Amino acid sequence: MALWGGRFSEGPQDSVFALSRSVHFDWRLAPYDIRSSKAHLAVLKKNKLIEEKDAQLIFAALNELADEVSSGAFVPVDSDEDVHSALERGLTQKLGAVGGSLRAGRSRNDQVTTDLRLFSIDHMLQIAAQLVELQDSILSKATEYVDAPSPGFTHIQHAQPVSFGHELAKHAHAFARDLDRINDWLSRTSVSSLGAGALAGSSLSLDPEFTAKDLGFKKTFQNSIDAVSDRDYVSEALFIFAMIGNHLSRIGEEWTLWASTEFSWAQVSDAYSTGSSIMPQKKNPDVAELARGKSGRLVGNLVTVLTVLKALPFAYNRDLQEDKEPLFDSFDTLLLTLPAVTGMIATTDFDRAKMSAAAPMGFSLATEIADYLAKKNIPFAQAHESAGKCVALCESTFRELHELTAEELQSIHPSLDVGVLAVLSVSGALKTRTTSGGTAPSLVLTQIKTAQGENDVTRKEISRKIKSFSEMMNQ
Repeated sequence: MALWGGRFSEGPQDSVFALSRSVHFDWRLAPYDIRSSKAHLAVLKKNKLIEEKDAQLIFAALNELADEVSSGAFVPVDSDEDVHSALERGLTQKLGAVGGSLRAGRSRNDQVTTDLRLFSIDHMLQIAAQLVELQDSILSKATEYVDAPSPGFTHIQHAQPVSFGHELAKHAHAFARDLDRINDWLSRTSVSSLGAGALAGSSLSLDPEFTAKDLGFKKTFQNSIDAVSDRDYVSEALFIFAMIGNHLSRIGEEWTLWASTEFSWAQVSDAYSTGSSIMPQKKNPDVAELARGKSGRLVGNLVTVLTVLKALPFAYNRDLQEDKEPLFDSFDTLLLTLPAVTGMIATTDFDRAKMSAAAPMGFSLATEIADYLAKKNIPFAQAHESAGKCVALCESTFRELHELTAEELQSIHPSLDVGVLAVLSVSGALKTRTTSGGTAPSLVLTQIKTAQGENDVTRKEISRKIKSFSEMMNQ
């Protein structure tokens, strides 16, 4: 049913209605619209803007409608413009004219952004719960390989040996920052817009603080124009998702490389791989590749909404209808991708022997020579130069640094005595990296335990918030 039209002599052309219609994508806001309608009903009843008997009828009808929406018994029809008009149609079918009473003091402008905030909080909590599981998977796999040496990389070139557990655990810290951002976002998004009306508030005796508390928001709007115009929470959510996507893409890139024949480090589980329709031997790391590819979609959705919002005049404009599909798509994309990546990581096995053999290759122990000289008070510039000469000697004789003799080392610099041989090994190099956050295996194990403890705290807090939100929705 149309929520407007009294001043029009004719209805919109089919093309206009088709362009304006949003119920085919905003229908997923229905449960949140019903819940915000209950809060609005409560304040209308509280301030005697709806009679008690009518309020009871509407409340019962809203509960019936919620059940029918959940079961699929009530769905939009072709004449419904949006989720709000579809649900009002449902109420009037049940109650007659009294079903339209809820519109008093409320506009679709404040209604839709309230619904969208509720939807976003609900789904952001689901994303956070999935990130916690991903963290667990990463940290568990990192613990498994703390004692496994491997090359560390810069510029995709061998740099210095690292604990492979350290290499894996780095991803956990990126997702921990995403969880921090989500926590901040939840706080900033917990602002009710209900009561702002179309843009100017209402002459009716409403109580925005009452409805904010009823809906679990921490506070209500301070400016009614801003309340109906603000989509910062949408943009910020999309930025968080783009960052998560970028972090997932880096995992995807590494897994794709590590699973290649050239590396042959990673044995991705068959359950997280696919084959080729023409090449029977192929085992492709499609989960990793899709994680890498989906990041582009997430970044694109952010750019879409920022472009819609750029220079948009106040207060509400129909352009804001374009905020939902990118947001919905990003939620759906992550909720689809995160479990698959979590499972891929948990079930991947790594070849310790190949990684260990590769660890000293590419002259990755050169810094150990320079550091050894620095510890003997040789200016680092000279130490660096001497280490470079060691590399040059190895290149000319087709050897690695750990294969140089004591005599050859001392011929390059007199302070390169026999003691340097102790650090010209992968195990020696790893043990010395004991500065905070370093790659010494004992230190990495402590780092992982600390990260796991923090993740456990986050899990409990997310679970508490999910339970609280669920209880609010079921009131």
